[in-house]
Amino acid sequence: MQFFKDLSLSAATAGFVAVLVGFTSSVAIVFQAAQAFGATPGQITSWMWALGLGMGLCSLVPSLILRQPVMVAWSTPGAAVLATAGLAGGFSMGEAIGAFMVCALLITLAGVTGWFERVMNRIPMEIASALLAGVLARFGMQAFAALQTALPLVLVMLAAYLLARRLLPRYAVVLTLAVGIAWAAVDGQMRWSEVHFALAVPVFTAPSFSLQALMSLALPLFIVTMASQNLPGVAVMRATGYQLPVSRLISMTGLATLLLAPFGAFALNFSAITAAICMGPEAHPDPARRYTAAASCGLLYIAVGIFGAVVTGLLTAFPAELVVAIAGLALLGAIGGGLASALADEGHREAALITFLVTLSGVSLAGIGSAFWGVVAGSAALFVQQYGRRGAHH
Repeated sequence: MQFFKDLSLSAATAGFVAVLVGFTSSVAIVFQAAQAFGATPGQITSWMWALGLGMGLCSLVPSLILRQPVMVAWSTPGAAVLATAGLAGGFSMGEAIGAFMVCALLITLAGVTGWFERVMNRIPMEIASALLAGVLARFGMQAFAALQTALPLVLVMLAAYLLARRLLPRYAVVLTLAVGIAWAAVDGQMRWSEVHFALAVPVFTAPSFSLQALMSLALPLFIVTMASQNLPGVAVMRATGYQLPVSRLISMTGLATLLLAPFGAFALNFSAITAAICMGPEAHPDPARRYTAAASCGLLYIAVGIFGAVVTGLLTAFPAELVVAIAGLALLGAIGGGLASALADEGHREAALITFLVTLSGVSLAGIGSAFWGVVAGSAALFVQQYGRRGAHH
């Protein structure tokens, strides 16, 4: 099978790092969201089963069919919105499930009509690259901020990364991760007590629909997922040079969410941060073989779903600093590439810089994250600078 011919150690590691980063950086928010609707431990495990299966199949299957990396994740800002709105509104689990289904229908509609892709096609490449750099730079900064709380671990990982980049550049992330895990294990920082063996059992919850849940849960979840996740997700694809069928893939994530919503899948969407790990040169020097990194990531997500408790325990056994350090180092290439293409054209440079800084600031207005406002600010700057100069520019 072609997949096994194309697979490499660096691609498989990129898939693992993507799962490690995607999972550990936001699983606590998903737990909070589930608890806000009064979820039982069984329902929380069911949420992990539904999300793992949804993310896994939506990443694995299209990556193998298209031979291009397709990366799907849960909506982290969506989970944050649910955690806040759930506590404030006192919604039942049934109402939450109903809201997830309405959101899924809206996402499907955005894909079927193609309006989202048309909007994305109007965003200049420099703005998309600046958005990507802004989203990822925060992870780069966190890697070095971790020096404050785990100086020896992060320094050892940084030294391993720089040496590996010099001697074995293709395996820099693999070796850095191995050194980090070995150091954490010897230093007694691995929390093995978190690991328990159990298979996840899906729990069906019948949906119920209310206008209040529609307004407080479904609409904010849809808006945040499209603006804070799918928008930077498409920016990553464009910045890394992949021409994917955006509308069809958005329809797929919407339908997958709809099917899995009664079991706790609240919103599936394109990933940005983990996509950059699997779509960048760290995963494989040959862009045509990077789909194996996304497929590996998909297989691991399916395992996360099926062995919910075990994998959750394993992934949360890693020290937090190890996770942010490996994420930041794995994303250095993507951050550098994003900034280089964002600032290359002098005509777009200032608008791109505004996009980058607003996105990096992490500002959240009206419950919508900085990725959306970065694009708005950069596009507004570009409009002011270039309106009426169209002919001269082109």
